Amino acid sequence: MNRPLLHQRFPPLGDALPHLRLGQAPTPVRELTGLTCSVPVWCKDESGYGAGGWGGNKIRKLEWILPDVRRRGARTVLTVGGLGTNWGLAAALYGREQGLSTAVALIDQPMDEHVRAQLVRLRRSGAALHRTRTKRRTIAAVPWLLLRHTTVRGLPYVLPAGGSTAVGTLGYVEAALELAGQVESGEMPEPSHVVTAVGSGGTAAGLLLGLRLAGLRTRVVGVVVNDTLRLDAPVIVALAGRAEKLLRKRGADFPSAGLAPEDVTIVRDWLGPGYGHATAECERALSLAATTASLQLEPVYTAKALAALIALADDGRLAPGPVLFLNTYGPRRS
Repeated sequence: MNRPLLHQRFPPLGDALPHLRLGQAPTPVRELTGLTCSVPVWCKDESGYGAGGWGGNKIRKLEWILPDVRRRGARTVLTVGGLGTNWGLAAALYGREQGLSTAVALIDQPMDEHVRAQLVRLRRSGAALHRTRTKRRTIAAVPWLLLRHTTVRGLPYVLPAGGSTAVGTLGYVEAALELAGQVESGEMPEPSHVVTAVGSGGTAAGLLLGLRLAGLRTRVVGVVVNDTLRLDAPVIVALAGRAEKLLRKRGADFPSAGLAPEDVTIVRDWLGPGYGHATAECERALSLAATTASLQLEPVYTAKALAALIALADDGRLAPGPVLFLNTYGPRRS
């Protein structure tokens, strides 16, 4: 039998920290038999999580964030992302369904077909877009952005890139518990490693905490794809620690996870020139995923993560396997 989801395992969260189900769980796991690799590779496919074709890992974070926005009485979400931000788009679309407005500060990234399509979708989403271009200019613009989006109802609810707060991190604590249920029910073997892209840290931090709460020995490997934020093991563990503290504050009772930087592996060798820049390894992984594993990836996050997985496995750094690839990309169909 699958383990209960997070808000079911820790009942006090149901009242103190509300949850809004936006997707269908559990997301499927399957072995990628067509993928040539030195260890067995499985995939937990988050691409279908969400409604109306707007899915992926951002939706799990929003399931906890959006109710918290309403709980605090805010009517506008103010956040930041690259020009092709999946996070900003998801926040705008799912926020709109909850009667919330969204404003996004946009930082430049290399322009390609994927980014152009995302910009069109962002403009159609109804979000207020502010092209602040660089991290430094975005930080400088924060006071103006706060003033611009403060209403008679109060200040906007401010979120960092990717929604990687303690609240948002709970989305992947829950996903890790869900994975533990799938291992327990025999849907897949316990993986030695789970490999995920790291753009803001919330997914990796949630997995790290959730896997330990579930009692799995699986090690998290984070593939850094963003050079605009500090994303190393101490940062990921600190975020996981804040999520653990939040769970306790809301009434959850469990032994300390005792997380330390040594508990997570962070690699940067597949970043390339910077955030949003395609690499030769990334392009090969995109093609390989589509032709041999029926996986639709994208060049900013997931293709780099898969390229890293294959190379690390071939180097013996992910032995003995099996290894789990977390496909966090939600394809956009409109």
